[in-house]
Amino acid sequence: MIEKTKPCLTQLMMEAQLVRLWVQYNIPRIEDGNNFGVGIQEEVLSEASSIERDACTFLDQITRYFASRGKLVGKVAKFPHIDDYRECIRDMDEKQAITMRYIIMEIRNHYATLHDIILKNIDRIKMPRSNNAINMY
Repeated sequence: MIEKTKPCLTQLMMEAQLVRLWVQYNIPRIEDGNNFGVGIQEEVLSEASSIERDACTFLDQITRYFASRGKLVGKVAKFPHIDDYRECIRDMDEKQAITMRYIIMEIRNHYATLHDIILKNIDRIKMPRSNNAINMY
């Protein structure tokens, strides 16, 4: 399960980074007035950054799992007569399986959130300031 999840996390990180870059390049220069669309862009940027951080945290958690499991396997090799170490490895593996299911659901949720926030605000992301201000003069 881990082998299939890690590429999905990496992909999510890259796509969130691309969304951040795209929105960042669509933010106009700072001017007075009519910054509602820019506020929406900043909210999308914040959400994409949060998703990117979450994916990175999940990848770090997988690395920590392997490090902890490796230490326990070393103890089992050193003390083969102590069954508690073996039981601890089984419990750790079970907990990791549950965690991986949670991570997979979070990947799905993050993609849904990105899709939703972009779809609902696509016009404001592409053109944060309306042309009505120009027509007033």
